[in-house]
Amino acid sequence: MIPLRDENPASRAPIVTRILIAINVFVFLYEVAAGPALREIMFTWGLVPLRLTLALDRGTEPLLQASIPLVTSMFLHGGWMHLLGNMWYLAIFGDNVEDRFGHGAYLVFYLFAGLAGGVLHYAFNAHSQLPTVGASGAIAGVLGAYAVAFPRARVLTLVPLFPFFQLMALPALVVLGLWFLFQFFTGALSLAWNPGGGGVAWWGHIGGFTFGVLAMAIFGGRRAASEAWVER
Repeated sequence: MIPLRDENPASRAPIVTRILIAINVFVFLYEVAAGPALREIMFTWGLVPLRLTLALDRGTEPLLQASIPLVTSMFLHGGWMHLLGNMWYLAIFGDNVEDRFGHGAYLVFYLFAGLAGGVLHYAFNAHSQLPTVGASGAIAGVLGAYAVAFPRARVLTLVPLFPFFQLMALPALVVLGLWFLFQFFTGALSLAWNPGGGGVAWWGHIGGFTFGVLAMAIFGGRRAASEAWVER
């Protein structure tokens, strides 16, 4: 399923969401321009789990220094499709989550969701030597928060009904719930199929989404009565 847009207008401009999208695009353009230096950028600023493990176990470098990629990796991407997919989801669902939290709290939430995703990915791939990059963990947090705050908001979705595709307006809880289940079961299967940790960081998605659900449930508060119409 591919979400195209939601029918859930925000009450204020999503300034932080737009800034985050702009930063991600700018960093990716920097990657494209880096040429042969791109590999060094990925291994320095991407999350390499083994690097963190060695810092923890053997003190090969200061732990704070080894932990910095938990943040910087959120703003790197492995290709145009990786970038566009992440920014597409952030543009659709980020405005309402930002509206609910407020600009400053939303930025803090976004970064911590990315950290939660990175930590869970690390927990399942502590000896992987491959750099992990992408905003997927943070954006998964946005999706989890949206599912809690706006479960009945309609999301116009392109649904594959082979050999055709059908446009459907589905509740957000259905769209995002199925997305999470796919991440969870694929992540669980990957432990057996791909113990080396390569490919998609499924557990990073799961960690971010779970953080988003909990953060919105605890800190999101209740919506004002004037907002209730968007979930009918």
